[in-house]
Amino acid sequence: MSERLQQDYLVSEEIGRGRFGTVYRCSSADSGKSYAVKSIDKVAISAGGDSLDSRCLFTEAKIVQLLSPHPHIVTLHSLYEDETHLHMVLDLCYEPTFHHQVMPEREAASVMWQLMKGVAHCHRLGVTHRDIKPDNILFDEENRLKLADFGSAETFKEGESMSGVVGTPHYVAPEVLAGGPRRKGL
Repeated sequence: MSERLQQDYLVSEEIGRGRFGTVYRCSSADSGKSYAVKSIDKVAISAGGDSLDSRCLFTEAKIVQLLSPHPHIVTLHSLYEDETHLHMVLDLCYEPTFHHQVMPEREAASVMWQLMKGVAHCHRLGVTHRDIKPDNILFDEENRLKLADFGSAETFKEGESMSGVVGTPHYVAPEVLAGGPRRKGL
């Protein structure tokens, strides 16, 4: 962990793990407020040899910074970098259990409304998420939806089109799978 990060935040237990990084619970050394720190392993990304993964590492931080603050987008509070890792201090959020529950209609409508508010904010600022799925829909301590994980996100200009398949299998939109050019922002 970055020395500066450890001066500013008290890092405690691991709360999540992904392909290139680990998420830890942390708290501000000044205020005691809880956050999550997403530590992305730059060495593992470069060892994989995929330049797209390397580009996504810094793109995610820039995009979350561009989108912050918004009530339905995870906020980037601090950013630290050392020789081996990029550390993003973000809102502390919790994963819902969408996979195994039936949600009452009123609650489902509220979740979708919050998600659409977050997506609309992204599109207003020229960002397309490209990997919206249950695992990237989190909730804060006030049960407010937060769209997270902008590692596949891309910026766009009005009227541009994009191609290529990006996203998680089973959640990729049909128009993406069809392979033709699409308007960015979809």
